[in-house]
Amino acid sequence: MKGLLNLALVGLALASSGSDSSCRCRPHQSCWPVEQEWIALNRSVQGNLQATQPVAAPCHEGNKKACAAITQEWTNSTWRATQPGAVQWENWEARPELNESCVLETRQTTCGQGRISLYSVLAKSASHIQDAVRFAKRFNLRLAVRNSGHDFVGRSTAPDSLQIFTYWLKNIQFSDDFKPAGTPKSEGPAVTIGAGINLMELYAAVGQKGRTVVAGTSHTVGAAGGYIQGGGHSLMGPWKGMAADNVLEFKVVTANGTLVTANSHQNPDLFWALRGGGGGTFGVVVSATLRTFDEAPITMVNLNVSTVAKNPGFWGAMADFHAAIPSLNDAGASGYYFITPNMPFKKMEVSRLSILLFFPNQTNVAKIDKLVAPLQSKLNATAGLITEYASIPFPSIHSLLSGLLIRGNMDPTGKNVILGSRLFSRELLVSHNGPGKLVNAWKKLKFNPGDTITGNIVAGGAVAKNAESVDNAINPAWRKAATHMYFARYWAPNATLAQQQEVIRNMTEVDMLVLKDVEGYKMGAYPNEANAYEPNFQNEFWGSNYPRLYGIKQKWDPNGLFIARKGVGSEDWDDAGLCRIKRK
Repeated sequence: MKGLLNLALVGLALASSGSDSSCRCRPHQSCWPVEQEWIALNRSVQGNLQATQPVAAPCHEGNKKACAAITQEWTNSTWRATQPGAVQWENWEARPELNESCVLETRQTTCGQGRISLYSVLAKSASHIQDAVRFAKRFNLRLAVRNSGHDFVGRSTAPDSLQIFTYWLKNIQFSDDFKPAGTPKSEGPAVTIGAGINLMELYAAVGQKGRTVVAGTSHTVGAAGGYIQGGGHSLMGPWKGMAADNVLEFKVVTANGTLVTANSHQNPDLFWALRGGGGGTFGVVVSATLRTFDEAPITMVNLNVSTVAKNPGFWGAMADFHAAIPSLNDAGASGYYFITPNMPFKKMEVSRLSILLFFPNQTNVAKIDKLVAPLQSKLNATAGLITEYASIPFPSIHSLLSGLLIRGNMDPTGKNVILGSRLFSRELLVSHNGPGKLVNAWKKLKFNPGDTITGNIVAGGAVAKNAESVDNAINPAWRKAATHMYFARYWAPNATLAQQQEVIRNMTEVDMLVLKDVEGYKMGAYPNEANAYEPNFQNEFWGSNYPRLYGIKQKWDPNGLFIARKGVGSEDWDDAGLCRIKRK
């Protein structure tokens, strides 16, 4: 408790005469909880409250032993997920506008708190979350809801805040015949997971039961957190729909500290919003119940295309590939692809396209080879291109995931990164000039050696068909999409504020405008993998669903206790979520 006392005393020492009711209470104000109140909160959450410091602080403090351990784990996503003083990407730990950062790579500056919460409740139960929410409401504190910290948009951290850390909610329960609360109707086999269950843990559990679920391909993404609440794309999407399409029920703590059930029969508006409306916005999810499906075999195709850099035929081949996506998708294919315009290779530079296609519940390899053959033939006819092809059957989806896509126990992370993303429609790719128009837009963007454009064939099929049978908050553009593409921009750990702002400006005002122009702004972006500085996030992330989402937000959280960057209702607050900027 020493750390708790020290932070409380700092707050008292800096106390001002009062607080602005339009802003969150800050440590230098008299409204800030005093020592005894923090102690009481700690007691109520059974000793699971801790004062939080940035994870690299020991290195700045000269603790060599601790720093050596931190250095070894710095880029390990699994380790970062367990640390309340870290998230997966360094830039969301820092507060550059106040020159506050605490990173491993630069130790010549003072270690600042940045956006890392001052306190964290390491929630082990719903009651811990309820106590934390009531405490934050009582003292008008900034709340930050954090799962694994796998967050490209900065929703998991907030300055001068109290963190609710859901990572340790690790319960898993299977049901052969799940009936949502309030109805006798069975929804069939399902799994209920605590908010802290990550994808690696989820796949292992369902695999042991001979089941599978719709989820992503990462070790440390928290399945019930921002992943599903943001929509949740998946390689199983064309087969079974979005992750948000396959949620049956949530248990969630709302802004008044009440634990409620949200499904299609109880609190259906909240249930609608939580399936795609964004994480950390409508409440704190304690658990989610997901449909499970019979395990199935799956066939993977790996098609690699390479040529010397600056071969004019490379981008034409990219257009040919995108033109083939709709027919592949119609045949049940999902997949990921990676375009590297300029990749150092030995003593030369090459341009490369690497494609992974997946055919769930399909075992006829010869049929799949025949399906891909026209594309391969077209690529082979392009001067200077070399193609490599393999089709590999897997006995189960679990064997593909554990043996190839998410093998091991970590993802590399720990950089300063922002993303730009765009959904591109099937209509575009089946049009005569559409694939070329798409590729020409990407060709205009600048890519440094090794930079990659990532494509996700995770829509179409059931994602499109579910527009007729599933009503949830995901951007309607998903139902029209053929591919979701994104790219990354980075800056160095010692980049100045001006240098960081230039990267952000170029992403927002140059690169993204080029991509938006491809379809005249009619599509959108995936909120979990998008530009963290998107000025028109309401329409880009949620399209025509935004007004309904905003209304539900005002009903369930009228005082804006749950504010997440670029989330529903965040336009009413400053970027840090500390002060209102729009009066009601």
